[in-house]
Amino acid sequence: MSLTQRFSSIWGKYSYLIAFLIIFIISSIVNENFLEANNLINILRQSAIIGIIALGQTIVILSGGFDLSVGATLALSGFCGLTVLNSTHSLFIGIISTIICALLIGLVNGLLVTKGKIAPFIVTLGVMAMARSLTLYFANGGSVSGTISSFTNIANGDLLGITYPVYLFILLTIMMYILLNHMKFGRYLYSIGSNEKASILSAIRVDRIKLMAYMLCSGLVAVAAIIESSRLNSISSSSSGLNYELDSIAAVVIGGTRLSGGKGSIVGTFFGVLILGVLNNAINLMNVSPYLQGLVKGMIIIIAVLLQKREKING
Repeated sequence: MSLTQRFSSIWGKYSYLIAFLIIFIISSIVNENFLEANNLINILRQSAIIGIIALGQTIVILSGGFDLSVGATLALSGFCGLTVLNSTHSLFIGIISTIICALLIGLVNGLLVTKGKIAPFIVTLGVMAMARSLTLYFANGGSVSGTISSFTNIANGDLLGITYPVYLFILLTIMMYILLNHMKFGRYLYSIGSNEKASILSAIRVDRIKLMAYMLCSGLVAVAAIIESSRLNSISSSSSGLNYELDSIAAVVIGGTRLSGGKGSIVGTFFGVLILGVLNNAINLMNVSPYLQGLVKGMIIIIAVLLQKREKING
């Protein structure tokens, strides 16, 4: 094996890790404040919400679909949870309401894709518009705030100087890794994403697995909604969850998951989230306009997809 082939092989397997190390080193050189402990912890804290959503997005994309409704789902389920929380003054009922609302949206997405045979892009785009519209309607275009002070401890409490959402993100990453790599659901998911017709012939219940994937994604969005509403003690009908679908898909693609499905990993997504977090942080530290963050993300998505295509052709 030549040196070029060896490098291509290593890059194909660990591209997300190599990219993370390169960006991390460059960021630490460009700004002396980057390596401060508080700044690194801040990167993890800011990445937790998108990271949790990206885990769910990975599940759906591996199945051959994707979910454009995650941001609107976060807003609607978060609004629902806070409204119930304020009415009942019960943290448990408020949290359960958030989860149920998100799961219902995931159920709608899954049924329309599997039973309705509608393309995931169309389904989730339509559900995104409906969920955002319902949130704006019920909130009269405004926001809802929590009335129970203890609710904010979920996102703002810390252990050893690290906020709870960071631990939760890491825990969920481990759980999703086990689900995909050590359980039948994961094997079936990869099979469906690689070749759906062959999976059907292999007696895999494709529709059930896809439905579970969309509901699992929405369930993880519910967790993110609880964290976001707890962190701010409010949910805005217009801005909460805005562009989270772009951020989550960007993290998944950067992490090496193929948009057509069947290939990718939770570990890759984890580092994809960190890459985005480091880039956003570096942009802020260098006083670059925050309006350029979208440009950076868009370029990274395009480059990542081009690299995937090149790898597929060479492979």
